[in-house]
Amino acid sequence: MEPTKVQSEGGLNVTLTIRLLMHGKEVGSIIGKKGETVKKMREESGARINISEGNCPERIVTITGPTDTIFKAFAMIAYKFEEDIINSMSNSPATSKPPVTLRLVVPASQCGSLIGKGGSKIKEMRESTGAQVQVAGDMLPNSTERAVTISGTPEAIIQCVKQICVVMLEAYTIQGQYAIPHPDLTKLHQLAMQQTPFTPLGQTTPAFPGLDASPPASTHELTIPNDLIGCIIGRQGTKINEIRQMSGAQIKIANAMEGSSERQITITGTPANISLAQYLINARFRDVAAMWNDPSSMTTS
Repeated sequence: MEPTKVQSEGGLNVTLTIRLLMHGKEVGSIIGKKGETVKKMREESGARINISEGNCPERIVTITGPTDTIFKAFAMIAYKFEEDIINSMSNSPATSKPPVTLRLVVPASQCGSLIGKGGSKIKEMRESTGAQVQVAGDMLPNSTERAVTISGTPEAIIQCVKQICVVMLEAYTIQGQYAIPHPDLTKLHQLAMQQTPFTPLGQTTPAFPGLDASPPASTHELTIPNDLIGCIIGRQGTKINEIRQMSGAQIKIANAMEGSSERQITITGTPANISLAQYLINARFRDVAAMWNDPSSMTTS
């Protein structure tokens, strides 16, 4: 798919994927009778809007498209929620209209950029848009992401989302190039999931298997395309060092071999260390792919 080129606020010129966390009632409002509301939103905004399956109390709504279509979709969702609030007030004694609230799902690694030094960036967003913005202190369950709650009028929310997109885009721009194409990451994600070691026997904690156990050290190897290695290393090695510290595993990245398009990563540690290191590596790719979906551009390392 050729990316749609868009020039919008903040010089945005890319295709994005942004996710929202919604309660069942909110999801029902977005879907509408026989799916008519979400169909209309897709057609009028031009964005792809997908809603996660299942009977969970909360669902993920994924919005993908060029920046202008994303903002149109957000506007339609915000105004729909405001309409729901107005309708509910007609049967209520309440006199003051509560604000519209949306919850974004944001990679934890990007929350620092949203907050800014000493909270300067989030304060600036609040003051310039009039929206209330809160970044959750804890990650979402079994996730490397946090919820970012935005409340206010639909207009304030839309302006706030635009500013958040600009901040996130700046954080993901590496050496003047945009990030990794989504299809490659999907393949790598599948590969990493297939190679993840099984949970050690007798381990009952599902989130990070075997952290309290100390079985003998072992070694696991991953092969990753050169194009993708920059995401794992990070600027000046910040990401790979973070993964080493969090997992407790030793991680070595082989030098590029002449004529080879791949690099080998060797992970050494307990099965739990290795499993966690692979989880964090996989999460790193997913974090990048979540914000970027531009098949024409690659990260250089």
